[in-house]
Amino acid sequence: MAVYKFRVTFEEHDEVSRDIEIKATQSFEDLHNIILQSVGFNSKEMASFYMSDDFWKKGKEITLADMSDGEGKIAMMKNSRLKDFIADPHQKIYYVYDFMAMWTFHLELIKIIVSEETGIFYPRCVRTAGDAPKQFGIMPEVVPVPEDFVEEEVYAEEPETDVENEEEEEVLDTEKIKPDEFTITEPDAEEDAPSEGEEV
Repeated sequence: MAVYKFRVTFEEHDEVSRDIEIKATQSFEDLHNIILQSVGFNSKEMASFYMSDDFWKKGKEITLADMSDGEGKIAMMKNSRLKDFIADPHQKIYYVYDFMAMWTFHLELIKIIVSEETGIFYPRCVRTAGDAPKQFGIMPEVVPVPEDFVEEEVYAEEPETDVENEEEEEVLDTEKIKPDEFTITEPDAEEDAPSEGEEV
């Protein structure tokens, strides 16, 4: 049975690649699993393959799980054999894993081996180049809590109002006014003089 040899490359990290060998009769689900294993990703997220042209334009979709609303039939990975979709000896396939994180890969058929090797388990990764990026990025370091650590509740103390200080400030304010600052004015003679007919 013929064996396909694909070169798998991250779309945004083209320095990272894997060469995968897989039998022509195996499924796209087998290809999906070996790709994730080769780059150290888990297999918990959704994924799809798209048969592509030389410009990586997405064509027919082969999906891990059919999430459509019934409009059009989408091929399922577990039911789709590679040989039923590959006719070009240099076939290109666009692969998307985790539609939230959008990990995208380019798959290119680089060789067709006439027959499988005896005693070899397929699919398999036969070449690795570059370190794959972390699926979930860098996780924050967790500092261990000592066993004898006791959590204590801390209450913020409200500032006390000093009534005596307030009274002293009022007294000081009144003391600032000196008696000689007051001026006593004599009343106008015209205003104080009695009018005619008014008894004195």
